[in-house]
Amino acid sequence: MSKRDFLDLNALSLKEIERLIDRAGYFKKNNLSADETSLLKGKSIGLFFEKPSTRTRVAFEAAIVRLGGHPIFLSPNDTQTGRGETIADTARVLSAYLDAIVIRTFEQEKLVEWANFATVPIINGLSNLYHPCQILADFLTIFEKRGRLRGLNLTYIGDGNNIAHSLMEGGAMVGMNVTCASPMEYEPNPNIVKRAAAIADTNHSKIIVLNDPKKAVADADILYTDTWVSMGYEKIPIVDKMRKIPFLPFQINQALVNLAKENCFIMHCLPAHRGEEITDEVMDGKDSVIFEQAENRLPTHQAILEWAMQKKIDSL
Repeated sequence: MSKRDFLDLNALSLKEIERLIDRAGYFKKNNLSADETSLLKGKSIGLFFEKPSTRTRVAFEAAIVRLGGHPIFLSPNDTQTGRGETIADTARVLSAYLDAIVIRTFEQEKLVEWANFATVPIINGLSNLYHPCQILADFLTIFEKRGRLRGLNLTYIGDGNNIAHSLMEGGAMVGMNVTCASPMEYEPNPNIVKRAAAIADTNHSKIIVLNDPKKAVADADILYTDTWVSMGYEKIPIVDKMRKIPFLPFQINQALVNLAKENCFIMHCLPAHRGEEITDEVMDGKDSVIFEQAENRLPTHQAILEWAMQKKIDSL
């Protein structure tokens, strides 16, 4: 049986997305059986992270332990990749020691190279292009709140980054209308927008890119944002300062929330820069589900690991 890599949401069918959300909900609500707590018994799962992480790393480590496996954290500084060993060589070697590898990296092309040379499943823990694990947890959160995904209007406000890309692709697959409002120079990748729009057409939904946040939120059931400065750039003061200027009108504050539907709720993948992309008032307000999003990373990672290791989910 061929291995299952999870590099982006295009790796999944609609049926698999629905099953993963269902299984994540199950893992969240139920005490697991002896069989379920030993799904990864005797398995070692690597976490190779080139970027810092709180939620992705801890949620995956906890998910692995809860399923009976053993997480092994790795970084370039801890391995020979930091001294120039190739991805191809590293992937071949680690495949002999590990049963799957979660990777958090920069270029999506690196993930593809890992997948090409590894003989064990490769899971995207974040790349510059996509963050699929986050969006599956987000879909679980939305489903818990609304009981459906199809037909809902999600508006993303901010940088057209990996979160925006995965929201558009995932939203298109499940029949959700996704609008992305960004400054013109920070719009999402046009090729991803085009691909997501084509998928959306087949599912009777829409993918829209705008530069006016007020117009974008008008019919929103969900408002979603992310940090304005991608990981790493905040360490370069001039880039950090100059990049934020065009985003100032894109802050999710109460005035903007008031333009959306009355029962609209607020999402943020975290970490948040309070007072920049979102205000304290909104983040801590009654319509915020941000910390429920974060909580849902753990059961979602359990479901992804189960899927990647080709366990029970096949027969559900």
